[in-house]
Amino acid sequence: MERFYPALSPRFAAFLDQLAGRQIAVVGHARPDGDCIGSQVALARVLRARGLDVVCLNPDPVPRRLQFLVGDVPFLRPAGFAADGHLAVYVDCADPDRPGQVVKAQFPAPFGNVDHHLSSAGFARHNFVDPTSAATAEILAGLFFDNGLPVDPGTAQGLYAGILTDTGQFRFNSTSRRCFLLAAELLARGANPTQAGYELYERESLGKLQLLQRFLASLKLECGGRVCIGLLPDGVYAATGTSPEDTEGMVDYTRAIDGVDIGALIEVRPDGIKASLRSKDPVYRLDLVAGQFNGGGHACAAGLTLQGARLDTFYPRLLAALEQQLRSPRGGEGASIT
Repeated sequence: MERFYPALSPRFAAFLDQLAGRQIAVVGHARPDGDCIGSQVALARVLRARGLDVVCLNPDPVPRRLQFLVGDVPFLRPAGFAADGHLAVYVDCADPDRPGQVVKAQFPAPFGNVDHHLSSAGFARHNFVDPTSAATAEILAGLFFDNGLPVDPGTAQGLYAGILTDTGQFRFNSTSRRCFLLAAELLARGANPTQAGYELYERESLGKLQLLQRFLASLKLECGGRVCIGLLPDGVYAATGTSPEDTEGMVDYTRAIDGVDIGALIEVRPDGIKASLRSKDPVYRLDLVAGQFNGGGHACAAGLTLQGARLDTFYPRLLAALEQQLRSPRGGEGASIT
């Protein structure tokens, strides 16, 4: 059988052997999404099947809509977690800052890193990075199957959810033949697409719809209609009874408008600005735009966080960066990544 990741899989097998007898912390990023939680659950379950003591560590709680994936896998917060004796394996983190400064201080030398971001830095001792993959869950699924590792229904569901969300339900630019082959194999191992679809996309709260209503009312076209930007002002979560996790997928409405090439969601916080960027074409390399603000991500999907920034100064800076990218796209090798 042809291997999904012929270059990475032999190294991954050797990596697993080095974990024998150790305590493992599978580390995910702040404001975790489906790929992050699904990958953490799947890797934790596979490692536990090998007899390892494994916990998952995140700076933020598991979002409500992703809790169906967790099962009996322990998810801990950094506060009060004793890192002594644990090896850290990061998933879906482009850099060691993504899980926050507390985790970074707890694990100054990460042992492993599995990631698919175009801006991913090889910060761990053992790095399994493939920016041609749509999701970290895609990489893990391929590595598991290549190495004949046990994939039970709970593991399969986590991996399927990760691939489903990071491909935008198999419609983003990053969706490949490999995604479908792996998804089919995961269904054969017990993944339930009906449950995943219901939990991920059909359990919205009234507050989230009210938050979406306010976001849509804020949309503004810029750059001759080629850029669409929406705002979530400070205090909007309290007003709608929501939280930052309820913004998941909201930015996609900005790029869904006909004629728009790049969309953005700007979230104003008491301590600064968070922005999410999306484009229809990888040629616009939004990872490079976000990089100008110490952010990163993919060619078609990127994000940034600026502590202490103000909307009145940030907005024109972002708009200028997007205008420049529209005039002089910097796509190239590896740019076909969402």
